[in-house]
Amino acid sequence: MTDRNQQLFDRARALIPGGVNSPVRAFRAVGGTPRFVQRAQGAHFWDANGQRYIDYIGSWGPMILGHGHPAVVEAVQQAVLEGLSYGAPTEREVELAEAIVELVPSIEMVRLVSSGTEAGMSTIRLARGATGRKKIIKFEGCYHGHADALLVKAGSGLATFGNPTSAGVPPEVVQHTLVLEYNNVAQLEAAFAEHGADIACLIIEPIAGNMNFVRASVPFMKRCRELCTQHGALLAFDEVMTGFRVALGGAQSVYARLIPGFEPDMTVMGKVIGGGMPLAAFGAKRAVMEHLAPLGPVYQAGTLSGNPVATACGLATLREIRKPGFYEALSATTRSLVEGLSRVAAEEGVTLCGDSEGGMFGFFLLDELPQNYARVLTTDGARFNSLFHGLLERGVYIAPALYEAGFVSAAHTAQDVEDTLAAAREAFRRLPR
Repeated sequence: MTDRNQQLFDRARALIPGGVNSPVRAFRAVGGTPRFVQRAQGAHFWDANGQRYIDYIGSWGPMILGHGHPAVVEAVQQAVLEGLSYGAPTEREVELAEAIVELVPSIEMVRLVSSGTEAGMSTIRLARGATGRKKIIKFEGCYHGHADALLVKAGSGLATFGNPTSAGVPPEVVQHTLVLEYNNVAQLEAAFAEHGADIACLIIEPIAGNMNFVRASVPFMKRCRELCTQHGALLAFDEVMTGFRVALGGAQSVYARLIPGFEPDMTVMGKVIGGGMPLAAFGAKRAVMEHLAPLGPVYQAGTLSGNPVATACGLATLREIRKPGFYEALSATTRSLVEGLSRVAAEEGVTLCGDSEGGMFGFFLLDELPQNYARVLTTDGARFNSLFHGLLERGVYIAPALYEAGFVSAAHTAQDVEDTLAAAREAFRRLPR
């Protein structure tokens, strides 16, 4: 049979760098031919060969309801009939802002944009403008979009100023970015002791989804909050992945249950709030957000910001996830998947550990959950690649990279989980020993 995926990939590579429009899609990390998606419905998609897969990336997080949810499709179809884009305000922008502010108590005002990268870089600019400071803290293994100042890897030693991890980013662009080890309280305290008066913000993925799935420990998060408050820096939560994905109030609501009075100063959101359309946002208290143009001197703009079709999609998604019992059911399905993978791996003599929150999960071919990126890197990449292809061949699509979290939707059924575990058992049996 002709492999349509390979044919399309060959055509794409002649015109598109690497044959893809976002690098992880190219399968470079795992090898093989990317699957070109033809259509999707519920918890599944079909590739160019007509092969069906159980989908655990869900467009990298947005598809919390599954693909083609009737209420979302109806809302988008109606919006399209009214107009694709206006470059002027709409009522739906206001409605979406009201929904976000209602569901996330730390946010009093919000600005809509089109991508998580836009939201992340605008948050940094706003933090610097609001505080009058230059330096920012980020953590190794946390990804906040591909803005120049955030494409930084950790240097050696304590609070080393970062070096760019991408060509085309001059060192002077990241000279004010401090990169620390995730979950390292001692490094955090030392950085603030040395640079506290110059730090505009600390930006963090509270549950990091770009080194697979790694939680910030409660003591570490508590210290982040304390030190930011003490030194007048802003604590920015990057909830592009976790926002409305791990809980209705995002990861910050998870930590608020564990740390009395906890909340971040700024929040970056994307993915779920757009329901699969290009939409993201950033928000904070009124006093911070009023530094944004046209009220203040911090400039930010976007031709398609608050797009009427995207906001219709996002609003329809938020209406569904607010229904009683939604997150309880989603969390139960996700837990059953992760616990099942751990059980089947143990039965097949494979070392594996996993974790989940809401509809987000991760697993590692390690004996314990890692706390930082350095530990994640000790995972046997060759064995993961074998597992990835073993699942793929059996109709299960997980992230084609060792360092990405997975996502379960409300459309995933007990049968989907059972089929996944059966595929995993066969894949585990074929892993290199």
